[in-house]
Amino acid sequence: MHTKTLKALSELLKDKTISSRELTQHYIDRIDQYNDAINAVVHIDRERCLKAADSVDQRRSQDDQGLSVLAGIPLMNKDIFCTVSEPTTCASKALQGYQSPFDATIIKNCRDAGMVMFGKCNMDEFAMGGSNENSFYGPTKNPWDLSRVPGGSSGGSAAAIAARLTPAVTGTDTGGSIRQPSAFCGITGIKPSYGVISRYGVVAFASSLDQAGPMACSAEDCALLLSQMASYDPAHDMTSVRQQDYDYTTNLNDSLKGLRVGLPKEYFDHFADADIEKCMQAAIDEFKKLGVECVEISLPDVKHCISAYYTIAPCEASSNLARFDGNIYGYRSPNSRDIDSMYSASRSEAFGNEVKRRIVMGTYALSSGYSNDYYSKAQNIRNLIRHDFDEAWQKVDIILAPTTPSVAFKIDQFCNDPIKMYQQDVFTIPVNLAELPALSMPVGFAHQMPVGMQIIGPRWQEKRILNCAHQFQTITDWHTRIPEQFA
Repeated sequence: MHTKTLKALSELLKDKTISSRELTQHYIDRIDQYNDAINAVVHIDRERCLKAADSVDQRRSQDDQGLSVLAGIPLMNKDIFCTVSEPTTCASKALQGYQSPFDATIIKNCRDAGMVMFGKCNMDEFAMGGSNENSFYGPTKNPWDLSRVPGGSSGGSAAAIAARLTPAVTGTDTGGSIRQPSAFCGITGIKPSYGVISRYGVVAFASSLDQAGPMACSAEDCALLLSQMASYDPAHDMTSVRQQDYDYTTNLNDSLKGLRVGLPKEYFDHFADADIEKCMQAAIDEFKKLGVECVEISLPDVKHCISAYYTIAPCEASSNLARFDGNIYGYRSPNSRDIDSMYSASRSEAFGNEVKRRIVMGTYALSSGYSNDYYSKAQNIRNLIRHDFDEAWQKVDIILAPTTPSVAFKIDQFCNDPIKMYQQDVFTIPVNLAELPALSMPVGFAHQMPVGMQIIGPRWQEKRILNCAHQFQTITDWHTRIPEQFA
């Protein structure tokens, strides 16, 4: 059952071949069997999940009219989304035991669609990291090789899909945190355009960059889930943008013949890994078989993306994380004498090293006398990168690029070298800075580990990139591969 797509599971539920309770119990059993090995799931209330499944079964037995296509299917969520049914801790001691009094908008949307909220996935603390090693609950391990990282910050989400502990999961992407772990774990994940999905109830890291999105086995599954997640939410999120249509499955089967595909030379000229380069070229050849026209393009300013991102994101993080002071909710240090020492001790004891590092970086860059030297210049670079993409869209319809410069690296490989860790995001960050949609999908294996390719589209063109990915996946089977020990 765990090898089936969301569409196939939906049909089984609709035909009453299986019940939502049976499906939910199946995945609970897999979590009990396999989660200890990979540490992907950090919160799950088994009894509550089964009661929610029973509720959907009861509705279906009475009248299945009005039930969504995903009704009765379990959905696991990254531990950054506020939920009334499970704790929301952002994998941090600072929020240990915190129970939200409300659901995030995307959680409400999926709950209203009849999906079974199925627990929370491990992540880098407050979404700060690219390896899922910065978690209060300990690192998540890559199901393809338990000595390697699953990527981050949505590493628990990606590992849970790769090990088939859930049929669908949510993630967030600030600088690549959906796409990079999707590449490392051999799954499909899409970061929509900024504004497609409401950020209400998503614990903020960098507000101008954060965007939620779906992660699943295939592009079709991601399209089905995105159709439930996305909505216009003016009452709660002023950056939410109304879309003409929230059904992202309608163009999946369109032909790609005549599509103009850009290959940015800045991404393809200097591959450090010949095996990844072979996977990229093989994937490009498959796209050519589908009738696309590939042309070389240039994005000259993306070389500055890491400097810009690691100025902007820490600045916004230092502001957003100021609320976690031990005063109203979350961890409060017992080692305080007055309010000043309470603030200092609570934050020092509750935050991990990476979170502290980014708060200090951001606070320094925003301090008096330095804001123009750092933050303002980073925003100028962001505008240049946007302009590069705008120029590219005059020539091409989509852009293909590698998702990561390497396959998943070893646990602890970069733990003492944050600069090298940050450089792992070099191919994903430009998309966030330009507020574009991008999808990562598996296109092969190098060194016995999955390799991911990005499909980047113009703003609001989620349907186009999902169509491209789905057509690729109809003639390849990389997205169906499962790690042997979890098959």
